[in-house]
Amino acid sequence: MSKALSPERTIDELKELRALTGNADGAQRVAFTPVWVAARDFLRKRFEGLPVEMHDDAAGNFWATLRGDSEKELLIGGHIDSVPNGGWLDGCLNTLAGVEVLRRISAQYHGKPPVTVRVVDWADEEGARFGKSLFGSSACSGSLDIDEARGLVDKDGIKLPDALEQVGIDFEKVKDCGKELKNAAAYLELHIEQGPVLLDQDLPLGAVLGTFGVERHAITFRGQAAHSGSTPMDRRRDAFLAAARMSPEIYEIAKRSGIGVCTIGSCTTKPGIVTSVVADCRITLDQRHLEADKLAAMHAEARAASERFAEESGCAVEWERLWHIAPAPFDPDLVNLCEEAIKETCGVSHRLPSGPLHDAAEMCMAGVPTVMMFTQSLHGISHNKIEDTKEEHLAQSVEALDKLAEKTMAWIKAGS
Repeated sequence: MSKALSPERTIDELKELRALTGNADGAQRVAFTPVWVAARDFLRKRFEGLPVEMHDDAAGNFWATLRGDSEKELLIGGHIDSVPNGGWLDGCLNTLAGVEVLRRISAQYHGKPPVTVRVVDWADEEGARFGKSLFGSSACSGSLDIDEARGLVDKDGIKLPDALEQVGIDFEKVKDCGKELKNAAAYLELHIEQGPVLLDQDLPLGAVLGTFGVERHAITFRGQAAHSGSTPMDRRRDAFLAAARMSPEIYEIAKRSGIGVCTIGSCTTKPGIVTSVVADCRITLDQRHLEADKLAAMHAEARAASERFAEESGCAVEWERLWHIAPAPFDPDLVNLCEEAIKETCGVSHRLPSGPLHDAAEMCMAGVPTVMMFTQSLHGISHNKIEDTKEEHLAQSVEALDKLAEKTMAWIKAGS
């Protein structure tokens, strides 16, 4: 490990940020709020004394740029915003580790690395306030639906464009930030896993294969309301019964897919009274997989099952797509380099997909060669104040990210 790299400094800065922007309920760095602005100021100050250029782009993403011998750029990204009452590491580990790697590169190359290196803090990765995840990175990649985003409103009735205006962002120009990717040659992102895979295998770090694609639908079964006392069981058209049969079926669908996951997250019934057979039952189904064909097969199987259960229950069924995003497999060369960096740091690695979405998915879809690195999450829990990672693993993640950055710079130069 280079003498200029200090993972312990990153851990200290993470603790400082926790004290500055959290309380007894957890992290409160919700995007476009005063606490988020304070977190951004804290991040900006970490770059003081380094020969970097700093600016916020049209979507409110923060960039720190260390100019190199080549205009080709290595991007190291993350997000400093959090969900309400969130964990102390989600997002900010990425950005503060990026600061430390940039410090090392600047020191080793006397402020002039072989390629340009940039650290980016994406605005509103979480989508906690307005329900739109990956806001800043999707604006940069060009995938942001401006018309949809224009109408988003928070719980206090504040519109997204108005909230952006309060922090100096012109909503109508947010996609102008796409020019930031003009010379992007690779994108790296470090993140806590947020799940239990590395924990269960007692491994500190893993190389991420890509982010799952998502099919998210509302399924409404329509039956017939009838008196719960006078209607024989064999005469009922019970919409809840049809919907309930979906629950065990989605586990079988997921099992057949390999690494896919399926979740029924909500259930609403009408008329919703104890003395009536259910007329309408609406459930929401979230399906995720790393392979597009298997995601499509999971969706088709769920649709066929719903039609079968509806017919058996004397009901009709309707599907409404809520959201879709394609799988984002990461660059094979960078996945290999990531695994090399992890093995050089702690002797062993593991390859795994990411179920949650990350800004890395937007960079991948923008055509930028991309990879993520995960570090173990204690309890397998995130988006919660009990989120935690061993300090030993945090230190190893900073060291491995640094090794990956060095390898990636050489990879970029070799491809010039």
